[in-house]
Amino acid sequence: MIGSQAPEFDLESYEDGAFKRVKLSDYKNKWLILFFYPADFTFVCPTELEGFAEAYEKFKEKQTEIIAASTDSVHVHKAWAEHDKRIGKVKFPIIADRKGELSKLYGVYNEESGNAHRGLFIINPEGIIKYMVITDDSVGRSTDETYRVLTALQSGGLCGVNWKEGQETIKA
Repeated sequence: MIGSQAPEFDLESYEDGAFKRVKLSDYKNKWLILFFYPADFTFVCPTELEGFAEAYEKFKEKQTEIIAASTDSVHVHKAWAEHDKRIGKVKFPIIADRKGELSKLYGVYNEESGNAHRGLFIINPEGIIKYMVITDDSVGRSTDETYRVLTALQSGGLCGVNWKEGQETIKA
């Protein structure tokens, strides 16, 4: 998928107290982090949503938006946000991928459980997938590493292992 056009979508989401439609095309000319998680009201998932919620402003400073997605409904997302203070911090859309169509398009659908695996995609302003990681459901992703990779991609340079913002890139 790296280097290919990100699959378009138009789905219902829950965002900051309201139900809204979300389309990939809404994010044209912006960097986008799209991450999938298995299910609401679980154990590792709220730590990830809280982590990205707490880092959201830092990502926005990099002209980057965030979207989360699971196969739960918008009503379950809403109930989760209303009953878990960690999810209440989330100000970005949480997509309801009830039929798993989006999860299948991005290759993270778990046929056995009917949920999405933990997949994360960084999509550039032209809609091209520049980075992806898919992990076991028992391991949450790092917002710090996601930010580091985003910054490296935005630098336009060659970035070695453990490169951090402000460091020089590799000269070819």
